[in-house]
Amino acid sequence: MNNANGRGAAAMGTSSECTRRLAEYAVDLRYDDIPSTVLARAKNTIADGIGAIIFGSTLPWSRMILDYAERAGAGGRSRLLRPGGPLVGAASAALANGLMAHAFELDGATKPAVGVHPFATIFPAALALAQERGIGGRRLLAAFVAATECAIRIGRATKKSNERRGFHAPGTTGPFAAAVACGRLVGLDARRMANALGIAGSLAAGLVQFSRSKGGGMVKRLHFGRANESGILAANLADRGFTGPNDIIEGEFGFLRAFCDDYALEEVTKDLGETFHTLTIYMKRYPAHSTAQTPLQAIEELQAERRFTGDEVETMSIAGSHDMLERHDIPEPTDIMSLQYSVNCCAALACYRDPRDPRSYDETALADPRIRALSRRIALIPLDKALQKTRDSVKVTVTLKDGTTLARQLNHFKGTPDSPPSVADVHEKFAILMRDCTTAKAEEIFERIQNLEAEKDIDWLAV
Repeated sequence: MNNANGRGAAAMGTSSECTRRLAEYAVDLRYDDIPSTVLARAKNTIADGIGAIIFGSTLPWSRMILDYAERAGAGGRSRLLRPGGPLVGAASAALANGLMAHAFELDGATKPAVGVHPFATIFPAALALAQERGIGGRRLLAAFVAATECAIRIGRATKKSNERRGFHAPGTTGPFAAAVACGRLVGLDARRMANALGIAGSLAAGLVQFSRSKGGGMVKRLHFGRANESGILAANLADRGFTGPNDIIEGEFGFLRAFCDDYALEEVTKDLGETFHTLTIYMKRYPAHSTAQTPLQAIEELQAERRFTGDEVETMSIAGSHDMLERHDIPEPTDIMSLQYSVNCCAALACYRDPRDPRSYDETALADPRIRALSRRIALIPLDKALQKTRDSVKVTVTLKDGTTLARQLNHFKGTPDSPPSVADVHEKFAILMRDCTTAKAEEIFERIQNLEAEKDIDWLAV
């Protein structure tokens, strides 16, 4: 395996202490050093993610993990975020809330894509510890940003080659992220933070076979829960003096070499303390894989020009990236997870239902003969290189049965760093997700998250 420049082990010396440097940064970052724009993005991300958890709590796989967490973790001080959710141990809350954060493809990641989902692999663990220990919003926000900065840098270093080898990136980078946040909240110094990272490296796990198998998609959600649970474990063990390799990222049998075919070690510490990658977090508008976001926006924009239904569509083509064709050309999905992974089926669904409402993506959609028939007629094709301005660039062409041809090309979707969401945008999605809660409770949660730094504790975050 080689690093980004193909130089192999001999070149490792230039960044041979990146684990230690990350640990020092994670401990030393002060709330007052975080720019207001970064704090605002963090709070919007948290609001978006809390909505995702609470909506996700209603789903069958979430009910399974909630039942387990209630039984395994009874008697703690951390809240399970479902209506009437009980208090449980921090590790159980982190596991269940972490799974629910990604229970329905609602949480955001980053642009450029590096396989990191900051909210879903960090905040549930940090929230659980904050509630357990009576920690307030200011420390929680600083921990979230510190962990996000470390996680995105590790993700960039992987060049996503961990996924090409079959490892699910959030399951493998997530434990490091959660360990940083939890390590800050339990008060680790730099030496013990390095141990927490060393422990987290041996807890990294998750395979992408769910995207190839005919079924079994629930396990994808579990990767996020386990990442959070692992962060709680790593930080608590390190706090008690438990040790882990202090070169877990860069070592001969460390994370990058074990999980990646190609990597860029220098990305781990590049501009550390100078550039805030938290600003690269994006918000999804649609409850589908990130690859489907731009096509779905293009279809919505075409329908705004000329309203049509799926019954009127003769053919549709979606020209996009190699990744779209390689992993998301799934014309006949077998479960809801693969429906959300399928660009074909998401596009077909958007011609019959509201693609922004997660309630549209249910078993009836999966079984709908009209959606399935249209999905089979939607061709995913390579986008001309001259039009590939970004990894999200697509061109959607729709031919209607009356001969009308509609086309829309987009290079990014609303919610990305190129078109960041406003507080109003976040609130609009939050309101959709929280529709089953009372309006008053939903508004209270949203407003308190927007002023999270003023909160003395987080015990109020419950539904």
